[in-house]
Amino acid sequence: MENVITIREGGAADLPAVLGILDSAVVWLNGKGIADQWGTEPFTGNPERVAHVGRVMGEGSPWIAEVDGVPAGTLTLTPHPGAYVPPAGEPERYVRYLATGGRFHGLGVGAALLARAVEETRRAGVPLLRVDCFAGSGGRLVEYYERRGFTRTDPFTVGDWPGQVLEMRV
Repeated sequence: MENVITIREGGAADLPAVLGILDSAVVWLNGKGIADQWGTEPFTGNPERVAHVGRVMGEGSPWIAEVDGVPAGTLTLTPHPGAYVPPAGEPERYVRYLATGGRFHGLGVGAALLARAVEETRRAGVPLLRVDCFAGSGGRLVEYYERRGFTRTDPFTVGDWPGQVLEMRV
């Protein structure tokens, strides 16, 4: 097999795999000179971050992308955003903790996970899919979501961290 991406629904038992993907994403980002997005420390080195990831997974539906059977990416689809973004005022699904493990970048893992999020949002009969992301580093991540059909809505900041909310009608 060569770079076959499969996506499966996850659960609480997948927390170690999700944290491994997030830790790998931090290393990859730092290797690209991007330390402002998720910092420089691994998620697993911060018990509060570990607990938050577990809570978010419990509030929604975690999804795991595997490449040739190896966990390569993740996202959790929740019915609401994080506390730093106001709810939409209508039923929505919200993409949380989308990440691709460092060695799997460029294979379409993130795009496959977002396609699953769209599919699951439609299947639930929910008309709105939203996501927020880091808006620094020249807006590269914002543009990534726009290339996948999302439209910018509200910019925000948490402390000095610039963010952007994007949405898609499904």
